[in-house]
Amino acid sequence: MSFESEKQFNDFQHFARGIRRSGEFSIRESGILEQCGTAMMELHLGQRKPADETEKVFLEQLHSDDVITDPYAKIFKKYLQVIQPRRLHRLCTVGADDEMGGGDFSGGGDDSSIE
Repeated sequence: MSFESEKQFNDFQHFARGIRRSGEFSIRESGILEQCGTAMMELHLGQRKPADETEKVFLEQLHSDDVITDPYAKIFKKYLQVIQPRRLHRLCTVGADDEMGGGDFSGGGDDSSIE
C-alpha cells in the first residue's frame, strides 16, 4: 500500500485544533491528510524514498508546475498552500500625511458652528 506510516499526521503549529476542525479541508481531504500526511511530508522533504509507482507519481506532480491529476498530490499541494504565510496588500502608504502636507485634523482656525 502507498503512503504507509505508523503515526497519524498532525500539524498543531498551523492548525491548533487539528486539521479536521480547521475548515480548510473537506472531510475526505482531512482524513487522507491525517492518514497519509506523515509519509507525504517525508517524501516531500526527501527523508523517504518512493516505495512504489503511486509515490513516484505523487513526487513528480508535486514538484512540477503542470496540472496535477493525482488526488494525493492535489491534497498535499493544497495543504502546502494553506500553511504558507499570507501576503497582506494595503491600499495606503506609510507616511502619507507627510507628503500630503499635514495630518492635523483639529479643525483649523474657524470655531464657528454649522447652523
